[in-house]
Amino acid sequence: MSLICRKLCSFILFEHFGQIVQCVGEDLFKYGAKPLVLIRHTTHLPVTKIKEALCVLIKHGLVKYRQTEKGIEYILIYERVLNILRYPKYMFFVKTNCGNEAEMMLEQVLKNGYITASEVIIKTYKRMEQSPSSIQPSIPVLKEKFELLIKYQFLMRSTNKNEEEGNSKRDFTLPDLDLAAISKYLEGDNCNLKDKIYWEINIDRFTQDFRDQIIVSSISKRLDKNAGELMRRLLFLMYLRTASWEDTSNPIPFAEIKDAVKKLNYPLLTQHLDQYLRLIEEDSSQFLKRVGDSGGGQYSVNMKEAFNQLAWASLENIVMERFGSKAARIFRLVRARKYIEQEQIQQLAMIPAKEAKHLTYTLLQENYLQMQEIKKSGVSAAPIKTFFLFHIDLNLVVRMEIEHCYHALYNIMQRREYEVNSNKRMIDKQLRMQTLTSNLKEHGAPEEQLAEIAEMMTPTEKQQLEKVQNTIKKLGITELQIDDTLFLLTMYLRYH
Repeated sequence: MSLICRKLCSFILFEHFGQIVQCVGEDLFKYGAKPLVLIRHTTHLPVTKIKEALCVLIKHGLVKYRQTEKGIEYILIYERVLNILRYPKYMFFVKTNCGNEAEMMLEQVLKNGYITASEVIIKTYKRMEQSPSSIQPSIPVLKEKFELLIKYQFLMRSTNKNEEEGNSKRDFTLPDLDLAAISKYLEGDNCNLKDKIYWEINIDRFTQDFRDQIIVSSISKRLDKNAGELMRRLLFLMYLRTASWEDTSNPIPFAEIKDAVKKLNYPLLTQHLDQYLRLIEEDSSQFLKRVGDSGGGQYSVNMKEAFNQLAWASLENIVMERFGSKAARIFRLVRARKYIEQEQIQQLAMIPAKEAKHLTYTLLQENYLQMQEIKKSGVSAAPIKTFFLFHIDLNLVVRMEIEHCYHALYNIMQRREYEVNSNKRMIDKQLRMQTLTSNLKEHGAPEEQLAEIAEMMTPTEKQQLEKVQNTIKKLGITELQIDDTLFLLTMYLRYH
């Protein structure tokens, strides 16, 4: 992968695991598969530290290893390192679908890489006891929430990290937990929990759910909320008869779609189901295709074409933001014509010739357009005429934009780190004040004493701190938005 991708992965490892893990991870990224001896030779770290770092990386699924003639070699999985950026999204998604307790449990799994169910319940119980919220922890409720995470396939039994993702069989068998033993352990009795089954996050499931969210959100924006809910039902019916990552689904009968929609509380959708199906089918996005007429019609969801259209739409928006609406018009024109000459662009784009030429060559220089030279030979004595045709190599442009996303993410994370370090004194001061105020409130301190503590920070410092916090917040929101674009473009490459 590219240098900027390596820098981004290195920074993520440093931010989450520290300098030693970063050093080992960057070495594996730079040189590929390596045995322990060579890692020690290039990093100049003690063997014990390298082993500890590799243990951390393997436990979190970021490194796999294989046996070769020269010994055991370690390989960094950079995609899993980049997935760490999506952990907050995973937690929010689980919180929305399963509740706060499930979110806390998922956080424990993400922190540990893999962990037993008993440990998750114990750590979540202790954390809920310490939290100021009014929710009282309950072991049976936590057990139900943990089983809900497994039922929705957000967690799976920990498998051999060295197996290929497609070949490893995922196991979602519910655990048999001893609640009495867990209760005794929480009361201070160091009894044997006898829980030897480890659980880890099922990233494929989250990726699949986020993919579906993009499809549903896109249809909702293009048509309305009813159409979005219909698309959600179609995706659910697709999974009943088709593998999750197939390009197109097997045919879905109209009768099944009708039965599924009747169970929803969407009267308008139930009443006008035929019209909504026709609208989605005839829409230029081509997410849905009618593949048969028997039984009122049969429909197929085309995931490959869906992400093809979404990638085009994203790239058009990027061109619009970077170069303006006229450049976006030229980009759309070249896309529609596939191959087109400069003179035709000037005529059809309805832009002045000089400006059209400037924008076309700007897009060419920035690699959004490509040029193909075609020579047309005439009579042997006549000179050879050369045509220059503009076209778009979608795969090339998508890969370029993915690199831009890596670069933007790296710059944002560096800027956030700079803001935090530059204002570390004020941030620490505010944290100390908050801790002191909280402790005094617990002991029933008077309002005058609390007011004195609040005045320890000057108005100028408060203003500066608010500005820093707003900047960090904006950087965090931008990071999430860029990751959304990165995810969409990555999904396009997965299908193409």
